[in-house]
Amino acid sequence: FSESGVPQLVQPMIWDYAADLDVEGKVHLVEKYRRCGFSKVWFASAFKGATGVNQSLTLIGHHLKNHLQWLKVASSSPADILEGIALTGWQRYDHFSVLCELLPVAIPSLAVCLQALKNGGYSEKIKENVEKLLGMSNLETETVMR
Repeated sequence: FSESGVPQLVQPMIWDYAADLDVEGKVHLVEKYRRCGFSKVWFASAFKGATGVNQSLTLIGHHLKNHLQWLKVASSSPADILEGIALTGWQRYDHFSVLCELLPVAIPSLAVCLQALKNGGYSEKIKENVEKLLGMSNLETETVMR
């Protein structure tokens, strides 16, 4: 495959929005891409819009867990292979569906996910930092924000 020249032209993106993402499976997938000649891969997560076609409020805990799993994949993969992570925010499931999880209700999830990625994890201190940045008194990650 590497003789085709494709690995020099593209960088694959591995997509998974699950809170219980299979870390070991993704690490093996990264290794397969490397063996095929790809020097870089991307990961794709979601901070909103990936938990149900009619979801109106963002399940922050779901998306946080997904990002924490991606961090495990990154730390278990060769350091030089990860090019980046795309935080997607789906607005609808297809062109015939209604809109789901509008951006304003998902901003706390985006902030939590970005801070988790930036800091390599999530803690009470990071939660307090997000609350301060957003001007919120109590950021809930395990229940739907009210």
